[in-house]
Amino acid sequence: MSERVRTQVEGRIAEVRLDAPGKHNSLDGDGWHALAGAMDELSARADLGCVVVRGSGGRAFSTGSDISAFASQRDTPEDVRAYSDAIAGALRAVLDCPHPTLAVIEGLCVGGGLEIAACCDVRICEASSRFGAPINRLGLTMSHSELQPLLALLSPGTVLDILLTGDLMAADHARRVGLVSRVVPDGEVMAAGIDLANRIAGGAPLVNRWHKEFIRRLSDPTPLSDTERDEALEAFRTADYREGRTAFLEKRDPDFRGE
Repeated sequence: MSERVRTQVEGRIAEVRLDAPGKHNSLDGDGWHALAGAMDELSARADLGCVVVRGSGGRAFSTGSDISAFASQRDTPEDVRAYSDAIAGALRAVLDCPHPTLAVIEGLCVGGGLEIAACCDVRICEASSRFGAPINRLGLTMSHSELQPLLALLSPGTVLDILLTGDLMAADHARRVGLVSRVVPDGEVMAAGIDLANRIAGGAPLVNRWHKEFIRRLSDPTPLSDTERDEALEAFRTADYREGRTAFLEKRDPDFRGE
């Protein structure tokens, strides 16, 4: 397991920390594999209500792939294929996490870091955060699997603006185009992120997972089956529904168990 990715669980909230602050939390090949492994491990747990993804050091969420490792890890055609597969696997692991995922962004969120953030369900950043993918200056492309999460959030024109100009996007602009949903003052994003994670984790976990599943399914134009439509009624059979209804009437916070 790469030391560039660390996990921690406290209560119902898990943290996945990209931990190479001296390199703006960039990931080498092992780091991408480690991110996939960390997300897969957390996805297999039933006791979580939110997974927070963040960077270390306060200067960057992540600047993506470690360019200094390219000569040894991304040179031959075989290397390029293996490295691309590692990125795709990590992004898929973030996308497929059944728990709500929250990207808490400080500083730079660039290249592969932008892709990781786009795979999360909710994104919050600080006012001085910057977003972009100036990879045309490196002479390399984003693969289809890397572009897909960005296109799920942004218009094709916005994605092309990011890729063709290489410009970094300010936080307010990122919020206007839908890349992030919340912008908070500098120095407050970690506290705001923890508060947001607690509120997400305080919701009924089965309902949160169902909503993720339903929204993903509705991006597919294939008509829903009767079985899929019936799944939207399953929540009413859960103990969490009975607890939520009772707590509302009793004017208290619900104690959801994921049952």
